[in-house]
Amino acid sequence: MIDDRTVAHVARLSRLELTDEERERFRVQLGSILEHFQSLLALDLTGAPDATHAGAEGGNVLRDDTPRPCLPLDEVMANAPASENGYFVVPPVIEGE
Repeated sequence: MIDDRTVAHVARLSRLELTDEERERFRVQLGSILEHFQSLLALDLTGAPDATHAGAEGGNVLRDDTPRPCLPLDEVMANAPASENGYFVVPPVIEGE
């Protein structure tokens, strides 16, 4: 069974603030999920094919990456909240001293 410390750790990594009630509910739910995965380890997969290509058989389902003309600059800048001289205007990330 999963303990409260593990639930608190996962919540912190997920940037979630949980109440005591939520923490207990998630402890039970996560424990149930982990028990289910544990039961999958007991399956006999002898002779089962590898699932390395879970999508289409032996091929990539994405389109070919072919070069195309760029969008016109005025069309691109029309989508920007702020622009200046053909550049996107963004808030400063690093403040000066």
